[in-house]
Amino acid sequence: MGAVCRQRGAPRGECAPAEVTARARVPTPARGRAYPWRARRWDRRSRFPRGPAGRTKGAGRAERAIAAHLRRRGLRGHALRPGPRRAPAAATAAGPSSRGERSRIAAAHADPCPPPPPPQAALAAAPGPAEAGMLEKLEFQEEEDSESGVYIRFMRSHKCYDIVPTSSKLVVFDTTLQVKKAFFALVANGVRAAPLWESKKQSFVGMLTITDFINILHRYYKSPMVQIYELEEHKIETWRELYLQETFKPLVNISPDASLFDAVYSLIKNKIHRLPVIDPISGNALYILTHKRILKFLQLFMSDMPKPAFMKQNLDELGIGTYHNIAFIHPDTPIIKALNIFVERRISALPVVDESGKVVDIYSKFDVINLAAEKTYNNLDITVTQALQHRSQYFEGVVKCSKLETLETIVDRIVRAEVHRLVVVNEADSIVGIISLSDILQALILTPAGAKPKETEAE
Repeated sequence: MGAVCRQRGAPRGECAPAEVTARARVPTPARGRAYPWRARRWDRRSRFPRGPAGRTKGAGRAERAIAAHLRRRGLRGHALRPGPRRAPAAATAAGPSSRGERSRIAAAHADPCPPPPPPQAALAAAPGPAEAGMLEKLEFQEEEDSESGVYIRFMRSHKCYDIVPTSSKLVVFDTTLQVKKAFFALVANGVRAAPLWESKKQSFVGMLTITDFINILHRYYKSPMVQIYELEEHKIETWRELYLQETFKPLVNISPDASLFDAVYSLIKNKIHRLPVIDPISGNALYILTHKRILKFLQLFMSDMPKPAFMKQNLDELGIGTYHNIAFIHPDTPIIKALNIFVERRISALPVVDESGKVVDIYSKFDVINLAAEKTYNNLDITVTQALQHRSQYFEGVVKCSKLETLETIVDRIVRAEVHRLVVVNEADSIVGIISLSDILQALILTPAGAKPKETEAE
């Protein structure tokens, strides 16, 4: 960008320093992001500082990941630049002597923040948490094994707060609320779980999920002629006293400052699907972490990290998933029988198989909440096909895979489809096994870290 004088016809070499910056506009912040122009300027610049010979300094694997992250996510450039602001270069009284010098002066006026120093200088400066960017916290060690443990280091270097969206919906129930109204509220707000607040203790004591709805129906349903009184009249605290009197467990939660590795370990170890993020200081619930959210966050940065060798191996070689004693149902199976299998087998989905053994549909725990939406939970003798008619308009079919497909392909497919599991089938489209999100996170994060394989989990 060349310098332009304000006075028309003035000699190019006699511009005053104040007149050199005629093109250097500072736009106002827009759309809630402070100074987005700095991020655009950062993208147009060279990604790293260059030496006298033009060779890039320190352009290692971590730096490439940082630059790619900035281009894709559009993070604020000034938040990633540690160190004090640099004063603009002073021009001589006669003005800049060359076109290159005029460009440098204009750039200095347009963007007073300096580019980031080399990695060694950045580490020596030790910027505070507010100045550290998301990928700047990821410190790859070239000497370490960068193949098998790359995802482990990535998850250890990011906190749970990094994955919390800017805006989201969080529904909280008081334990004195009626169970029926609570499940109707889940349906009305389009959420699958809600933290439970107990006013007497002034703290969160548990979670209300679709599994509780299934357990109530499984325990108290008699016939279509008998109303489920417990669902109609009981409060949440009454249900918790009856259901948890023998299996009471404290609420499993995590701090926003804990690492994502700790979140994955807690989800799989405790065999849960939802992990509330609670601020230890204020006691407020911030977000509910899930396997899907964590895997999608990891998949966003996979292209910027070294690819481990096991990502090119197929499911058969890695042994990921469940391939023995697979539970399934038929299209004419009654809903109450499917609910019994959910409770007894502690699983979250049932493939629907026709008479020839071909997978034609899938019935998951989330589909059960539709019984509350349509208020048809008093008749659980209807078939699975009848219960799934509500989604026939937008259902795109069962997402399947083969045992011969690589783990990389499986991760991309399950993230793009936004499902919780893939049905493993053979060439005849018959069911072979199930691979879930927890299976994938176990293989990517915990197995390379030396953790033991998980067991069948429940929500």
